Amino acid sequence: MSINILMPALSPTMTEGKLAKWHVKVGDAVKAGQVVCEIETDKATMEVEAVDEGKVGQIVVPEGTEGVAVNAVIAVLLEEGEKAGAAPAAAPPAPAKAEAPKAEPPKAEASPGPRASSPPQSAQDARGPEKPSGDRIFASPLAKRIAADKGLNLAGIKGSGPGGRIVKADVENAKPGAAPAAAPANAPRPAPTAQPIVTAPGDQRIPHTAVRKVIARRMLESKQTVPHFYLTMEMEIDALLAARAAINVVAEKKGAKVSVNDMVIKACAKALRDHPECNASWTEDEMVMYGAVDISVAVATDRGLITPIVRNADMKGAAQISVEMKDLAARAKVGKLKLEEFQGGGFTISNLGMFGITHFSAIINPPQAMILAVGAGEERVVARKGQPVVRTMMNCTLAVDHRVVDGAMGAQFMQTLKAYIEQPAAMLA
Repeated sequence: MSINILMPALSPTMTEGKLAKWHVKVGDAVKAGQVVCEIETDKATMEVEAVDEGKVGQIVVPEGTEGVAVNAVIAVLLEEGEKAGAAPAAAPPAPAKAEAPKAEPPKAEASPGPRASSPPQSAQDARGPEKPSGDRIFASPLAKRIAADKGLNLAGIKGSGPGGRIVKADVENAKPGAAPAAAPANAPRPAPTAQPIVTAPGDQRIPHTAVRKVIARRMLESKQTVPHFYLTMEMEIDALLAARAAINVVAEKKGAKVSVNDMVIKACAKALRDHPECNASWTEDEMVMYGAVDISVAVATDRGLITPIVRNADMKGAAQISVEMKDLAARAKVGKLKLEEFQGGGFTISNLGMFGITHFSAIINPPQAMILAVGAGEERVVARKGQPVVRTMMNCTLAVDHRVVDGAMGAQFMQTLKAYIEQPAAMLA
């Protein structure tokens, strides 16, 4: 019996993804554990392994296809002596799951990586392509969103996808005169739409990547639903720079080189351990206070912003944090992070000091409750005991979710952080 390879769900909130690349072609023999394709999720490109062995009978979804629904059939494996049949219909998308406040690392007994092929998920898989019944219309989530934006009725659009499924191209190619979807009588008035952008010769239209779409959605969600407030402090970092230089005398012999950002990660982790009430997330039913201090660090990549995580940062030295961050940042830039390496975290650091930015405010990354924006260190004339002196100063601005952390609590966290930054020896105590 042929085996359907389904679009896997590579994160708790994934409902669709992009089939970035096939590593096999029709006729190839596949063994269990072999990488068959790469799936682009909202944060990274993940390699997908086959669970079963067989021969590739069909490639249902070509590489480069976007908006492929979770559990859609993407390829078919044939057993020995079996011949390829008609292309199967894509499975309906899996229901979206509510995002957990914090992703936990995989347990020891978990599978070592995402798996592609699997036995039929239900009796429906064994019966073959699902047919529309009643008023139900089968369309990809992306096609549904585009149709809603255009005000098109999917019932008037013929699907060209597997089993008659309506896909992105069908909606985009639908004639403007297609019947619009009827709105219920009590439906709220639609929000005003943005004015169309008038392009000129030389302008380019660059389709959004999955990462950029998720960044846009999450940042909009954050500013609309999270009540931000901001706390800014100037911190003197001359002692921190001296400590960093001393640490690097030893660390560089072991192949590590500690940065100011590595020291800031350590200081934030220590401050969170001192203020566990700040290491928390809001849900509608309860407050979640994290036992581990896991620090997310914003890394700019060609695909968009990603936040790899230094786990248990309060228990690690600056040199170890440095080694981990260099590895995480390098793999983040080529989309090779594992899910547990960028999902979760209880606190984020965003540092733009390397670009000469001295002060900025960052947007909280839900469901986290705080994010620290770190500016560049610069020499300034400041007063010390009534005398003007030159010191290296750094601005840090903490964005806080007021549902979780009150103003006084956030201020106390910043005082503790400042103490660690200005007296780095305290981080070793």
